[in-house]
Amino acid sequence: MKEEEEVAGGCCAAGRADAAVTGPQVIPAANLRMRANKQTTADRSGMVYMAGGEFLMGTDDNEGFPADGEGPVRAVTLRPFYIDPCAVTNGEFAAFVEATGYVTEAEAFGWSFVFHLLLPESAKEQVIDSVKNVPWWLAVRGACWRCPEGGDSGVAGREDHPVVHISWNDAEAYCRWAGKRLPSEAEWEYAARGGLVQKRYPWGDLLKPDGEHKCNIWQGKFPVKNNASDGFVGTAPVRSFAPNGYGLYNMSGNVWEWCSDWFSPNHHLTASRDNPQGPPSGQARSMRGGSYLCHKSYCNRYRLAARSSNTPDSSTGNMGFRCAADA
Repeated sequence: MKEEEEVAGGCCAAGRADAAVTGPQVIPAANLRMRANKQTTADRSGMVYMAGGEFLMGTDDNEGFPADGEGPVRAVTLRPFYIDPCAVTNGEFAAFVEATGYVTEAEAFGWSFVFHLLLPESAKEQVIDSVKNVPWWLAVRGACWRCPEGGDSGVAGREDHPVVHISWNDAEAYCRWAGKRLPSEAEWEYAARGGLVQKRYPWGDLLKPDGEHKCNIWQGKFPVKNNASDGFVGTAPVRSFAPNGYGLYNMSGNVWEWCSDWFSPNHHLTASRDNPQGPPSGQARSMRGGSYLCHKSYCNRYRLAARSSNTPDSSTGNMGFRCAADA
């Protein structure tokens, strides 16, 4: 059994319940949330139209994690939809916050998870806790989308990077304001494949064809040394690397992307394959795409069929989202 299976995805993105935070808490953002009103019209300009139809979802690849429910390969049919070419950026999320006064859950709780090597000196005294079995995840007071590494970090100069420290609830609130929605897992995978059939990555089966880096993932020895040979230690601008066949960027690596579905490793075995959705309820929401922390030695979930999940109130420095919309 792979080590990653034993820690239930903890390397991917730690959950809020994983940190034993003591002391007074700020009221959770669920109690502050919706001054964020939906925009009067949904702007589809810049979104990419997906024609839908039948595609092969999932994998029987032996590199996968069976406990995640990646397989079996099955034919799925989707209705047409739109999806954004990129993850939502810091600049776009800042506009949302300015327009609505929205408070993210990381801000409301007063802390979020930061990867240990990205922690600045100014934030070291703000570490509250680390996560058992995956101590590279640090609960840092003050870490949020505005201060991605905690301390005196900020997003100035990173306006075109994906916004992070975003919970599922935060992402859903942004989508409502924008007149959009989160993609289902099936929609996300269909879009990520870019028209290719049963390939491992958006560009094919080889991770680095001709030695060329195609995505932002961990390079080096995880979790102690990232040699950044792909050009990035943390997040990359959302239009880094070449897009897939549908014109979508960073469908593998960079940041995990929330999907609309409740997560289940087996719901798809009996559910409808016509525009499938997740189960009607659950404890965690699905995430797709992997992040800059994924590495083949531990978590190769940057593959197209790979899945992970987290609780809807959780946030980390490698979790973001992109929007979809009905056609």
